[in-house]
Amino acid sequence: MTMPPFKARIGRPRATAADSHEAILTAVYDLLHEMSVRELTMDKVAKRAGVGKPTLYRWWKSKPALVIAMFNERIVPTLNAPEGTTLEASIRLKVERLVSAFNGFFGKVISELVAEGQGDPEILRELNDGYIQSRRAGTIGEIIEAQEQGTVPKEIDPEIVVDAIFGSLYFTLLLKLRPLSPDYADRVVSLSKTMLALS
Repeated sequence: MTMPPFKARIGRPRATAADSHEAILTAVYDLLHEMSVRELTMDKVAKRAGVGKPTLYRWWKSKPALVIAMFNERIVPTLNAPEGTTLEASIRLKVERLVSAFNGFFGKVISELVAEGQGDPEILRELNDGYIQSRRAGTIGEIIEAQEQGTVPKEIDPEIVVDAIFGSLYFTLLLKLRPLSPDYADRVVSLSKTMLALS
């Protein structure tokens, strides 16, 4: 029996999982430059990325999970200080970088996520679990380490200090009470030194 001649498949080669993953995150990133988190939909992402919706849901269970994945991979600023940095220098670096990031695309997206989260607990849960808690825990850990080394008084509550420092930046971002400027960052760092009893 003679086998029929092999026919090459016509059209684009099938995209790899890595290609699809990259295309999806790029689609979310690009679309959020054009619209708000509220306006973004899984349909719009799938269409822009050139994939089916089942592909989206294979990796991310919801729009909030997808947005946070893109958020962490593409626009979260590098905030961690180099190893061996003093507590004061670490806080200063984090505050200055966060203020700078809040004045760009990062600030736009995080403001929209917080706003949307007021009506959708899943968004706040994804934001807290996927971003806020790990950032918060890092600085709390640095303060506890400084307490163990005797450079910060034991009676100081690390969680309250972190919330006061970084909470003030988020508060200002969301309510637009004043510009998030380098001068404001300096004032926040000065306050942190007072709270931590740093000389």
